[in-house]
Amino acid sequence: MAKHMRRLLLAGLAFCLSAFSAGAATLDTIGERGSLRIGYISDEAPFSSSKPGAEPVGYAIDLCDRIADEIEHQLPQLKREYVEMTLAHGFDAVKNEEIDLLCGSITVNLDRRETVDFSQPIFLTGASALLRKDSPNYLQTLFLDGPVVHTVGGRAPTAPTNVIGMRANTTTAAALREALAIQVSKTKLADFNTHEDGLKALEDHKIDAYIADQVLLISLAKRARDPSSLDVGDRLLTHEPYAIALRRDDADFRLLADRALTDLYLSDDFMPLLEKYFGAEAAMLHTQIIMQHVP
Repeated sequence: MAKHMRRLLLAGLAFCLSAFSAGAATLDTIGERGSLRIGYISDEAPFSSSKPGAEPVGYAIDLCDRIADEIEHQLPQLKREYVEMTLAHGFDAVKNEEIDLLCGSITVNLDRRETVDFSQPIFLTGASALLRKDSPNYLQTLFLDGPVVHTVGGRAPTAPTNVIGMRANTTTAAALREALAIQVSKTKLADFNTHEDGLKALEDHKIDAYIADQVLLISLAKRARDPSSLDVGDRLLTHEPYAIALRRDDADFRLLADRALTDLYLSDDFMPLLEKYFGAEAAMLHTQIIMQHVP
């Protein structure tokens, strides 16, 4: 009996030690490593983007840097490592401690929260469509509030292909597939690895519309060969709150991140930051974030 009890106690102790090790604090891991690993998605301007040989830039990158500033108060010798990620791999990279933060246009949902935790929201948008002026009428009616307008002169409109493009592994793609699955539709869906690939396919008339979060489409349209030939939809199909992904089961680290974000939102630095990335929308976004996202 005594041996049996001793085995139970030892097994319980081993379990507790194992659980403690698995739940080691993120800040301790960063301190032992001497660096903060900031993961980012490279094609999500104005939230995160990069050019060869340069550090990433964007609204979400600047917010992750503010979190790094907060960590430096406790770890003055902290180094920052920027690690390019794909959206498909980014959440597992956070879970497996390959990176400490995942920054970009990262939508919060329950499925993703099974793998990672999130900071308080950093932005709010919704899915819409990027269309050509000669995209089929039904798509223009679906996504645009104004009257249907076709291009006069130039390239003649082609027959509709009934193909809608989207980037793979996004919440928008999942929602669109679910919506089409419950109705009879001849519309086909095409996955793209990057938003730039989707834009090229739209311009080359291989697809009729490209679906993504509206704020990303606005930036994408500016990089088109002929921005005047495109329209960004003004009707939103989904609700997409963005946040910074971080490890689960570390309330202290999440509190540190949220404190850094809140301090920024309430500072004089925040409005210029919004103006830098969102221009005329800055005042509206400032009010929205202060009203909805400051605890």
